[in-house]
Amino acid sequence: MSSAAAPTLSLPGDPPGGRRAVWVWGIGVAVYFVAIIFRTSLGVAGLDAADRFHVNASALATFSILQLLVYAGMQIPVGLMVDHLGTKKVLTMGAVLFTLGQLGFALSPSYGMALASRALLGCGDAMTFISVLRLGARWFPARRGPLIGQIAALFGMAGNLVSTLLIARALHGLGWTTTFVGSSMAGVVVLVPLLLFLKDHPEGHGPPPVERAGAAYVRGQIADAWREPGTRLGMWVHFTTQFPAMVFLLLWGLPFLVEAQGLSRSVAGELLTLVVLSNMAFGLVYGQIVARHHAARAPLALGTVAATALLWASAVFFPADHAPMWLLIVLCAVLGACGPASMIGFDFARPANPPERQGTASGIVNMGGFIASMTTLFAVGVLLDATGDNYRIAFSSVFVLEAIGVVQILRLRSRAAHREREHHVISRVEAVHVPV
Repeated sequence: MSSAAAPTLSLPGDPPGGRRAVWVWGIGVAVYFVAIIFRTSLGVAGLDAADRFHVNASALATFSILQLLVYAGMQIPVGLMVDHLGTKKVLTMGAVLFTLGQLGFALSPSYGMALASRALLGCGDAMTFISVLRLGARWFPARRGPLIGQIAALFGMAGNLVSTLLIARALHGLGWTTTFVGSSMAGVVVLVPLLLFLKDHPEGHGPPPVERAGAAYVRGQIADAWREPGTRLGMWVHFTTQFPAMVFLLLWGLPFLVEAQGLSRSVAGELLTLVVLSNMAFGLVYGQIVARHHAARAPLALGTVAATALLWASAVFFPADHAPMWLLIVLCAVLGACGPASMIGFDFARPANPPERQGTASGIVNMGGFIASMTTLFAVGVLLDATGDNYRIAFSSVFVLEAIGVVQILRLRSRAAHREREHHVISRVEAVHVPV
C-alpha cells in the first residue's frame, strides 16, 4: 500500500483547528500531563515504597499491576463513556479520581490502603488519554490526527520527566508524605480550567445524533469496532511496542540499573530521564512521518520492536557482571521510541471507524499495551522472587510477549490495508456528493 493510496481526507464539516482549538485541547492535555505524573511517580519511588510498606518484589509489582489492571479494564467502558457522555464529563471524573488516588497514596498507613489508592488512581488515569484523543479529533482536521496524537503523548512523557526529575529529588529531600501530598495538588490546579473553559467540540461540529438502546448499543459499538481489522491491528501494535519502556519506567528500570548493573540512584535516574527525553524526540519524528506517509506505519512499528529486542537482549545478556555504560545509554535511547511507536496503533484504528465510534475503538487499542505491561510487570516480579533476583531470567519475559505481538501484526497487516482502501474509496465518493 503506497503512501498515496490512502491519504487522509479533509472532508466538508472537518473541524477548522486554529488558536481556540489549541487552547481547548491544551486544557485536556494538561489533565493528561498530570495523570502521567501520578501514574509514573511510583517508578521513582519503588525502592522507597518497598521500605515503607515492608514488601518484596512481587508485592511491590502488585502496585503497578493493580493500577494497570484497572486502567486496562476501564478502556472499553471509558471509550463508550466518551462516545456517549462527551469529553468534558469524562475528563472531569478522571481528574477527581486520580487526584484522590494520589492523595490517598500519600497518606496510606498500610499496604492494603496504598493498593486501593493506586487502583483509584488507575481508574482516573484511564479516563484521560482516550478523552484527549477524542478532543483532538473534534477540534482539529482529520489530516492532523497522527501529529496531534503524538504531541499529546509527548506532553504525557513530559509528565514522566517531572516524576524522574522532581518527585525523585523531593522524596529524598522532603519525605514520602510531603512529596505525594504536594504533587496531588496539581490535580486541583488542572481541574479549575477544565470545569470553566473546556468544550467538547466547536460550534457547528457536534457529533450526529445516534440511536442508543442501552446494552444493545454497547454490544453493537464494541462488536462493530472489533470487527474492523484496523482496530485489532492497532491493538496488537500498541500491545507489542509500548510495554518494554512502560515496564522499565513504571517500576523495574530503577531496580535493574541499581541492583543488577551496580549504578548509583542518581545515575540510574539520569538514564530514566534519557528514556523520557528520547521518547519526546521520537514522538515528533514519528508523528511527522506517519502524517505524511501512511505506508510507514507498520515498518516503523516493527522496526521499533526489532531494535528494542536487540538492545534489551544485548544489555541483559552482556557477557560480564555489568553492561557497559554506552550500551545502557543506547538501550534507554531506543526504549524512548516505544511510546511513539505505540501511538501508531491509533493511526490504524482511526480510519477504520466512524467518528461516533472513535472512543470505543481507541479504548480497544489502548488496552493492548497496558495488558502487555501488566503481564510483564507481574512476570518479572514473580521471576525475581523465584530466582533470587536474577534479572536475566526475569527480563527475558519481554521476548515472549514481543513474539506474540509480532505474529499478530503480520497476520492482520494485509487485511487491515485492504479494508482501509475500501474505506478510502467510500469516503471519496461521499465527499464528492456532499453539497457545499
